[in-house]
Amino acid sequence: MGTACLTGCAHGGGTPLSQSSFLLDTFVTVTIYGSRHIFPQKNQDILQGSMDLCKSYEDLLSTTRDTSEIYKINHREPGTRSMTVSEDTARVIERGLEYGRMSGGAFDITVEPLSSLWDFKSNDPQIPDQAEIEKDLHMVDYRAIRVEDCQVLFDRDDTRIDLGAIAKGFIADRLKEYLEENGVTSAVINLGGNVLCLGERPDGEPFKIGLQKPFADHQEAVAALNIRDMSVVSSGVYERHFVKDGVNYHHILNPRTGFPYENGLVQVSIISKESVDGDGLSTTCFALGLDRGIELLDSLDDVYGIFMTEDGELHYSRGARDFLE
Repeated sequence: MGTACLTGCAHGGGTPLSQSSFLLDTFVTVTIYGSRHIFPQKNQDILQGSMDLCKSYEDLLSTTRDTSEIYKINHREPGTRSMTVSEDTARVIERGLEYGRMSGGAFDITVEPLSSLWDFKSNDPQIPDQAEIEKDLHMVDYRAIRVEDCQVLFDRDDTRIDLGAIAKGFIADRLKEYLEENGVTSAVINLGGNVLCLGERPDGEPFKIGLQKPFADHQEAVAALNIRDMSVVSSGVYERHFVKDGVNYHHILNPRTGFPYENGLVQVSIISKESVDGDGLSTTCFALGLDRGIELLDSLDDVYGIFMTEDGELHYSRGARDFLE
């Protein structure tokens, strides 16, 4: 995602401990600023444990790893109407379906038939053939899948899932739980710009989180936020994208057309207690557009949004300005 963590505090007279790995198709960094453990090696072990945990969730929720539960769902035998999955997979699918219902389908985790047609990593990315897109559009419908306990139920054979718009937030929340259970009192979890803060800085000050300026260097921010024990997640047109004939094609696809949303928005950033909500809502609000996105956030408790339009202007949901540095 598009946030940039601008923290730079020391931890109670010591140096913060940090570890990074390339996971979830991005750089994952966990930094411990404060802990009940006085021995650095213990905190180092906790950091390694957080990387191992992140990898285990990647193995569970990936669309491309043939051992993952999502891959198995997407490659199930014709006629299969239910599959048993782990509690975690059931939870994240259900959260994704909640945002489908909340947005009236503007956010849809069954978009995989369309998202798999777009290759934003290619050295020579191409616009999918219109006929291919139209052939797959009918396969996208979040209402064709439901979750009961650990059973995923399907109404049809061609429903496939892509959790890319919500999985990182879910994983960040699990990492925070793991750190808290292991005595960490102050930390920042950064899953490729999807930032979740545990507590506050050891000196009692909030963490400073910068919102990246679209299409600019990662160190250039359009705003700085004061964050305590909350998450900051952005979705934007500059993350996975390519330009063809002067048109910017980005990864936030409209499930109804198969093409990227074009609604005047460049970026949506969500501040929330749980990162899974920030992840789901940043995409949902982008999909809904400025007015409906702000209207949705204003109807919810304890979530806040900052919207950037193509003219570079920032727009705020109710209470979002309060986080500005």
